[in-house]
Amino acid sequence: MTPVGGVSSSGRHRLVLAAVFLGLMCAGVEMGLGPLVARPALRSLLHPGIEQLSAAEEATIGGWFAGYLCAFLLGGAAGGVLFGRLADRSGRVRAMGASILCYSIFTGLGWFARSPGDLLALRFVASLGIGGMWPSGVALVSEAWPDTARPTVAGIIGTAANVGILVMALLGRQAGITPESWRWALLVGATPVVLGVAVLALVPESPAWLAERARPGGPVQAPVREILRGGLLGRTLIGIGLATVPLVGAWGSSKWLLPWADRAGGDQALVQAVWAAGAVIGGGLGGWVADRLGRRTAYFLMCVATFSITLGIYRGLEPTAAGFLPAIFALGLVGTLFFGWLPLYLPELFPTRVRATGSGTAFNLGRVVAAVGVLASGSLMTLFEGDYARVGEICAWVYLVGMLLVLVAPDTRPTAGRSLPAGAAAGDKPATA
Repeated sequence: MTPVGGVSSSGRHRLVLAAVFLGLMCAGVEMGLGPLVARPALRSLLHPGIEQLSAAEEATIGGWFAGYLCAFLLGGAAGGVLFGRLADRSGRVRAMGASILCYSIFTGLGWFARSPGDLLALRFVASLGIGGMWPSGVALVSEAWPDTARPTVAGIIGTAANVGILVMALLGRQAGITPESWRWALLVGATPVVLGVAVLALVPESPAWLAERARPGGPVQAPVREILRGGLLGRTLIGIGLATVPLVGAWGSSKWLLPWADRAGGDQALVQAVWAAGAVIGGGLGGWVADRLGRRTAYFLMCVATFSITLGIYRGLEPTAAGFLPAIFALGLVGTLFFGWLPLYLPELFPTRVRATGSGTAFNLGRVVAAVGVLASGSLMTLFEGDYARVGEICAWVYLVGMLLVLVAPDTRPTAGRSLPAGAAAGDKPATA
């Protein structure tokens, strides 16, 4: 390999992949600690010293729990647009480092929260960085690696956040997250600040972005406007829809498994650990499955399988049943194939000049729609008097929407005559996967 800046090109590729993996993994730690901390923190802040909560008190906690999920989703959506725009205008590495610093610092400040509102506000700001990590990191990796390696690389970065969720679940189970001791987890979430500084100092910028900056006119000055007009608008809308379905499924349905298990006397940290163990495998396989089966066929089958497993859990099992944890593992594996699929597919929808903005907007505006679903699920908590299983089951029907939406999605595979560096052709029509 030809040395570049004293480091071989293969070495630069590996450094970029390692940095993005760690950034997404630490974002996964932040995502994992949120649901784990929420109920113990709310019990501590709202009902200190009360061992057995009434149905009304449980419904209140369920409403705040939905609020925390919503704050994460809305913050992530705003961060995806904000940092995605920064990545297209000022560089992938700068945006990625800033996003890591954002989620680390504001998660750590949660140690000082004295009310549910304090925690919610800090959760929202930290989520700006969590959402911003995805578009800048995915764009950087997609442009650093050749097309032939991208399905494998997409799987690697697709599993990164799930590794972080698993790490947080294991830490939570080992150390205990209770109404008396939950603040320590927020300090764990502050430790990636070191990674953010290292990224800014050491990680090389995307050659594709540097070439784009060097061309006449430089980077696009209004990338959000470009993806929302002309031939790219349709692709943006398709991307938003395809990202929304698994996000609603994960945050509006699957996350209710944790308070459901906690209320039933189960171990919510163990439930999350088992789910995350399956998710590490599922996220890693998502890009490979998409490459083997075709983008659209893979997505359709993921929806069918995840919908079936989710309904089977909520309708046929209890958190104390013998088959509950194996089913949770299966849900984690199948339900997160999407998050290895999305890093492969979404960058293929957009040309280099707006790739981070386009893929970030698609993924993170999906979180806005998911937030609406989570708010609705919070209302359902009151309607169904704190019945977590019923709420989770209703939200799972979103996967039927995904089965229909993917039928009109474009085929973006390089084998169909397109390659990532050239970008997507704005007027492409859907093709059979």
